[in-house]
Amino acid sequence: MKAIGFRQSLPIEAAESFFEFDLEKPSPEGYDLLVKISAIAVNPVDYKIRQNAAKDTVLDSPKVIGWDAVGTVEAVGDKTSKFKVGDQVYYAGDLTRSGCNAEFQLVDERIVGRKPNNLSDAEAAAIPLTALTAWESLFDRIKIGPKADRGKTVLILAGAGGVGSIGIQIAKQVAGLTVIATASRPESQAWCKQFGADFVVNHHHLKAELEKIGHPQVDYILDFVNINAYWETAVELIKPQGHIVSITGSSDPLNLSLLKTKSVSFSWEFMYTRSMYNTPDIEKQHEILNTVADLLEDGTFKTTLSTTLSGFSVENLKKAHQMQESGKTIGKTVIKF
Repeated sequence: MKAIGFRQSLPIEAAESFFEFDLEKPSPEGYDLLVKISAIAVNPVDYKIRQNAAKDTVLDSPKVIGWDAVGTVEAVGDKTSKFKVGDQVYYAGDLTRSGCNAEFQLVDERIVGRKPNNLSDAEAAAIPLTALTAWESLFDRIKIGPKADRGKTVLILAGAGGVGSIGIQIAKQVAGLTVIATASRPESQAWCKQFGADFVVNHHHLKAELEKIGHPQVDYILDFVNINAYWETAVELIKPQGHIVSITGSSDPLNLSLLKTKSVSFSWEFMYTRSMYNTPDIEKQHEILNTVADLLEDGTFKTTLSTTLSGFSVENLKKAHQMQESGKTIGKTVIKF
């Protein structure tokens, strides 16, 4: 089967930053599905791993990355029960396994959902990683109660990004929160409004803009961009007994003692935790993706696809990585096979 990978962490412009090669088609065992892939999405995690996985070395065999795929089940392992050959599925995969930048991929069915029937392959590929991340941030980390917490305020940092785009919809339509998203450019502000943000504020003047809309402090903050850049501001903006969630990691230690007097909670969200550690509740991701599929089919949610590149090629994969590295993409970028 055709695959695209790398042996060294090189600038995306370099000739060998990605290259095409042949790989033996794998066979599923246990809980695995063998999926024939029809579309993939590219996320910031893709370029970050490409830049760091082989920084000071040359790998013996090419590394295949990629997380977010849509495809058709071609074969199933002996422990599977959720899907059969011919089913269309979507998923975000497992960081510890070979990725979806290939014609076929093995994936544990417990982290796979049924593809939404009303979406094209490209529209569906835009959803899994970001939906899981935003859903887990709200309901597994903060533990939002849609009835008890209805109307409370959430500040979403980077509202027009991939996670922010679906996060706005989940926070508004499922959690029932008052959603404040950050965006600075007119097109990114319009994008956030399109998905249901109650307010859109410029992150360059965050405190002043929150004051202006009558929400100088918020109940929850979801950091989908850079926790180090916003940490002291977030500490100031969060209400007493509020909750901050970050997905971005921290290059420097965070001073958690700044949260003490407000009794504020802080959580990391890492979408790959369940698959990486085979947690007892790993099947929750299957359930979340199926719930999201239902909400897409009934019109509650809309796809966050913004750019489609046609053809699974080195050229398109490089282009998608360049777009992500720019930090200016809106919504999701998908490659259709």
